[in-house]
Amino acid sequence: MSTIEFKDRVAIVTGAGGGLGRSHALALAARGVKVVVNDLGGAVDGSGGSATMADQVVAEIKAAGGDAIANGANVTNEDEVAEMVADAIKAFGHVDILVNNAGILRDKSFAKMEMKDWDAVIAVHLRGSAICSKAVWGHMRERNYGRIIMTTSSSGMYGNFGQANYGAAKAGLSGLMRTLCLEGAKYDIRVNTLAPVAATRMTENLMPPEILEKLTTESVAQAVVYMACDEAPNRTILCAGAGGYAVTKVFETSGVNFAEGDQTAENIAKHWDAIASEDGMEEFTNGGMQGAKFLTRIQKGEFTS
Repeated sequence: MSTIEFKDRVAIVTGAGGGLGRSHALALAARGVKVVVNDLGGAVDGSGGSATMADQVVAEIKAAGGDAIANGANVTNEDEVAEMVADAIKAFGHVDILVNNAGILRDKSFAKMEMKDWDAVIAVHLRGSAICSKAVWGHMRERNYGRIIMTTSSSGMYGNFGQANYGAAKAGLSGLMRTLCLEGAKYDIRVNTLAPVAATRMTENLMPPEILEKLTTESVAQAVVYMACDEAPNRTILCAGAGGYAVTKVFETSGVNFAEGDQTAENIAKHWDAIASEDGMEEFTNGGMQGAKFLTRIQKGEFTS
């Protein structure tokens, strides 16, 4: 088995002052990657801010023989993010890797959730990841190389009580990844998504201690190392937790087509078992494949009655 190596690579890791982001930064730095440790230094709900957390991680990296700089940009602020990217290029010459890890939690049931809590979570997770990705996109295109990693969650893929805002943001990141990987392919910009389960400030009150001790951030960070390397996959949701690794995929059933006179809700109900059957289901790699499937049947006259 060959060793994964990084030659003259530079990474920006957002939300890297603690938890998963810290482990991502340390794991990349341990492999020789120069790291911009970004962290606003706020609380889990996004309030407050201090550069101290990022500075401490930089100190850890340097003490271990690595190279890093701290940055306190707010990922929701376009000007601050643009300055962060400019500072990274000034310090290290270029940016090869972006790990969109920054996030906040404001959990409440949807009935009790105020829209300000919705907006704040969407802003940091989804808009923040888009802002950071946009800030490096042109640079990566010019260099014909880039590795961008989003961070989704099982809440975004499967749902979780009390996390409508968080789940919607995390689901949106999977959609962003699927489009950016298409637009970046010709420039060797590979875009993937991490779905982590780890013991962090966000999960410390959700699970018992004996479970949390199994959910190390270090094991999750190894998934980021793989998705950041030259041989990284593309358009992949890589799940990581407690030393386990898996891939989440979206499949579409084969379904059926009805002729014009048969396109009724009653026929949908009548043929529901066939519509929902998993026999012959496919994983599509772009949105046009869905329409092509249905239109091909029309051209061939393949209708269910």
